[in-house]
Amino acid sequence: MKSILIEDTTREEREQIVADSIGNIDGLCDGCSPGLIEMYQAYIDGRKELREINMEFNARYTRGAAEPDRSSCLGITT
Repeated sequence: MKSILIEDTTREEREQIVADSIGNIDGLCDGCSPGLIEMYQAYIDGRKELREINMEFNARYTRGAAEPDRSSCLGITT
């Protein structure tokens, strides 16, 4: 298995990793796909590892720090 760390990937590879992980991003399921793409943009841009992004997302719910906006599946307000 190839590394998905920023240092081991190009921007194009990171875009493909996110697209493959999310699935059909063009289908726009119930409106959550744009929020998912936005959530992982820091990884695509090479600013944060996937692990960091996922830990930050999970920490919001573990701590109960912020009530998510139920209008999107990720709680990301638009």
